[in-house]
Amino acid sequence: MNMLVDVHSHLDHALLINKIDEVIMRAKAAGVKHIVTNGINPETNRKCLELSKKYEIVNCAMGLYPRNALKKETESGDYPLKISDFNMDEETDFIRKNKNSIVAVSEVGLDFVDGESRQQIEDFEKMINLAEELKKPIVVHSRKAEQKCIELLESSSLKKIVMHCFSGKKSLVKRIADNGWFLTAPTIVVRSQQFQEIVKNVPISQLFCETDSPYLSPYMGQWNEPAFVIESYNKIAEIKQMDIHEAINNIYMNWQTMFE
Repeated sequence: MNMLVDVHSHLDHALLINKIDEVIMRAKAAGVKHIVTNGINPETNRKCLELSKKYEIVNCAMGLYPRNALKKETESGDYPLKISDFNMDEETDFIRKNKNSIVAVSEVGLDFVDGESRQQIEDFEKMINLAEELKKPIVVHSRKAEQKCIELLESSSLKKIVMHCFSGKKSLVKRIADNGWFLTAPTIVVRSQQFQEIVKNVPISQLFCETDSPYLSPYMGQWNEPAFVIESYNKIAEIKQMDIHEAINNIYMNWQTMFE
């Protein structure tokens, strides 16, 4: 059944881009119909746009990841990128100019692992405003800043919101669901109690599946890729006691509501 959606990946990552033809081929063979690849800075926004033009199943999302968190991740080698300073307004203009080529404003949000950051909050507010202006869904990263992200989103007019890899408290999961927003089941749901709880407590009409490739692999010792997104669907079907085809259909309807 060719209706699987990987709503969040990083195909521009060095671990995937170097063998991208094979990655796309395996995704198609696994029944993946849409892969959203997410930009996190000017360089990756352009790479994602390029990939979406080259491969029919790839959809581009552009955004700006929390800046100091990105700097830290690139320095630690988690995301091998050459990071250079950029002008926020110029990049916002670039996204605006390419609005017809993107399905969402993503990956954006807050990352307070090293404490609250005023600059991050200001950047995120600009990305929220951009999503409002372009009338696009927004996909949100919220590490150690879950409540603040929710508050900022609640004070906007946005309705099409996906909380990606959400790791906040149960009460915040309920608040997200009550707001009518969406949460994701990353492929690591196969062994993560926390994500299994989200699947159990959130209606299937508010769930998406994602790989966050090349991270969060369902298979130990192996990098993640979009073909593996089926593992999230299987787990959702098991937890919800649904037929796998029913689960796939339901989530595909979410895709149509949110992104088409």
